[in-house]
Amino acid sequence: MPGRNRIDRVTTRSGDHGETSLADGRRYAKHDARIELVGALDEANSFLGLLAAEAAGSHQEQIVKVQSLLFDAGAMVATGSSDVAWLAVAEELEAAAAALNAPLPPLREFILPAGGRCAALAHVARAVVRRAERSWWQVAEDAEELKASGFGVVLNRLSDYLFVLARTVATGEQPWRPLPRSG
Repeated sequence: MPGRNRIDRVTTRSGDHGETSLADGRRYAKHDARIELVGALDEANSFLGLLAAEAAGSHQEQIVKVQSLLFDAGAMVATGSSDVAWLAVAEELEAAAAALNAPLPPLREFILPAGGRCAALAHVARAVVRRAERSWWQVAEDAEELKASGFGVVLNRLSDYLFVLARTVATGEQPWRPLPRSG
């Protein structure tokens, strides 16, 4: 229905006793792995929003596109189905990361997650996406429709993209220097 509000009230009180609902209509404990996954995707999306606020131009556009995709993924977790071609999305992210990476010098060592505010935010977003990926695979282990969707590959490519984006926007890179070994 055009003009219909999808969310007409925020406080429902239906979760006041440790349970919540997903779009499949079922009630879940708030500590259920599927609810944890929805939360991990939301957290990743929120950090991407912070990164988008700091990024510029085409980087910002790509991040906002990914944010919408994370909402699509959350809907898939909530309903059990999706019509998004997730493997094609993974290929797009891989190509975007490769394009950003092409002019960068090869790494000789791990780098510290720093390099200015935008780069540091990209590193934080990358780490949070990795957590969402771990949560994804935990749930997908027992949910064949999720496992077969290809979205786990998207999360893996997204963290790669965010790593290369961090290097691209960094004001400098600080290589990791292992501490000297003690006696």
